[in-house]
Amino acid sequence: MKKLTNKELVKLYYHELWNKQNKDYIDILFDDNITFHGSLDISVVGKEKFKEYMDTILTGIPNLFHSIIMMVSEDDTIAVKALYNGRHTGKLFNYEASNNKIVYNGASFFKFRDGKIVDIWVLGDLNNLNKQLS
Repeated sequence: MKKLTNKELVKLYYHELWNKQNKDYIDILFDDNITFHGSLDISVVGKEKFKEYMDTILTGIPNLFHSIIMMVSEDDTIAVKALYNGRHTGKLFNYEASNNKIVYNGASFFKFRDGKIVDIWVLGDLNNLNKQLS
């Protein structure tokens, strides 16, 4: 496989990993010691822990779709403004399934080293999300 640009890695993160739920991309995209901090106050280290995080989110919102609104790149960092939407059909943390359609904004910050994502920091509009989950 050719070496991917940082922007290509981010696009694959959203389109293949999250939107198509193809977890094979975890090995393609991530450094073994990936650090991830999500806006739902969950931090994980490593590919296996990220898979567990992803499973937790997709249990609550199995059709969660990520849209890239804007992407800004500087050196080894990319910032993305994103729009998330789906339907809350399963338990998500303390929220029982509401069957509500959810739509909320977020921003993600990606760091790269040697052609892999090494760190992701996600900020989401939790106030808006919490209203839609309850």
